Amino acid sequence: MKQIEAVIFDWAGTTVDYGCFAPVQSFIEAFQQYGIRPTIEEVRKPMGMLKIDHIRTMLGMERISELWVEMNGRTWNEDDVNNIYRVMEKKTLEILPDFADVKPYVCGTVAKLKERGIKIGSTTGYTDEMMDIIVPIAKENGYEPDLWVSPNSVNNLGRPYPYMIFKNMEKLEVSSVQKVIKVGDTVSDIKEGKNAGVITVGVIEGSSVMGYTQKEYQALSSEERVAECQRVENVYKEAGADYVIKDISGLLELL
Repeated sequence: MKQIEAVIFDWAGTTVDYGCFAPVQSFIEAFQQYGIRPTIEEVRKPMGMLKIDHIRTMLGMERISELWVEMNGRTWNEDDVNNIYRVMEKKTLEILPDFADVKPYVCGTVAKLKERGIKIGSTTGYTDEMMDIIVPIAKENGYEPDLWVSPNSVNNLGRPYPYMIFKNMEKLEVSSVQKVIKVGDTVSDIKEGKNAGVITVGVIEGSSVMGYTQKEYQALSSEERVAECQRVENVYKEAGADYVIKDISGLLELL
C-alpha cells in the first residue's frame, strides 16, 4: 500500500457505539409515533446516510410506503419527512450519552497510527448538535481524532456524497486521495469512500451491518461467528470495499 497520510474513520459502529444501536432505536421510535414499526433490516439498510435522507429512504421502501398510504390515505411528503425527523432528532439527542462508548482496539490503533505520522480524520451521519454530545465523551474515554466533519459542514450533502472526505483532506492538508483510507461499518461508508476515490475498508465486529451487541456476538458459537463474519464481508465487498478487517486493529496489518 502507498504511503498513507490520513485515515478517516466513521463514528457510530466504527469507533464508538458497538453495533451502532443509538440510531436504530431512534428511527424505530420515531416511525412508531406515526403508526409504523419498521424492521431492524429496514432501519439498518440506509445506515450512515444523513439522518433526514435516511428517513426519506425508509419512507420510499415498498412495505413502509404501502403502510403509510394504508394508514394516511395518501403518499408521504416532505412535511412527513420533517415531522419524523424532529422526533428522531429529539430522541437521538436524549440517548446519545448512553451510546458513546469507544469500541475495543480503537484507542490503541489510533495511537499507533499517529506514531507513524498518520493524520486521523472522521466523517459521520450525525449532525453537529449530536456530535457535540459524542465527541467530548469519546475524548474522556481516550479517543480524539484530529478532525471530525458532519454533513452540516458540506451543505448537508452527506453520504454517499464524498464531500465530507474532501473537507477532511483539505483541513488535514492531505496531498492525494490515493493516500487516504476511509474506514466504516456501513454500505454508505463504503460508497462515500468509493465516490471520493480513496481506499475503502469495512470493519466487521461491532458494525451496523453485523448488528449485534458485544454480548450477543460473544455468545455466538465459533461456527456462527464465522458465518456472520463472512456475511458481513460479502456485504462490504459487494459495495466495493477494497479491504475488510475483523476489527480496527486489523488496519495496522494493511499499512
